[in-house]
Amino acid sequence: MDHLETAREVLDSMLGYLGFAATVEVDRDGSVLNIATTSDAKLLIGHHGERMEEIEYLANRVVQDRIPDAPRFKIDIDSYRAARDYEMIEEAEATAARVIESGEALKLSPMNSYQRRLVHNHYKDHPEVETWSPQDSARLKRITIRPRKTK
Repeated sequence: MDHLETAREVLDSMLGYLGFAATVEVDRDGSVLNIATTSDAKLLIGHHGERMEEIEYLANRVVQDRIPDAPRFKIDIDSYRAARDYEMIEEAEATAARVIESGEALKLSPMNSYQRRLVHNHYKDHPEVETWSPQDSARLKRITIRPRKTK
């Protein structure tokens, strides 16, 4: 049994014990477990997705306890993460356009490591702007989008 199938079973059990009626599906392309709920999505997602991230953390810990070399996986609930990621990239695109127009660096809203990785990867090959975030131990950091330095 592969790690995603184990993760699906773990997550299905966790949600059942908590009293949530949900269906867990495996998206093999992105190593994402999609949870489809009836009416409890807001309870599972929590404020700004914090509860969803906590559930993801716990499920990953249980799976890695069972399969020590299992890679981490993501959880999405009723496409909340996909919509949030899309909105975040749209905000970054608007900010990058303002940076290109003004030539001044601008900061984005505070983000966790997953969100920062998405933005950094989105702009890694951009010809006009680059991204930077501080190298401290804070959980939430603000990415700076600035004009790319010419070589």
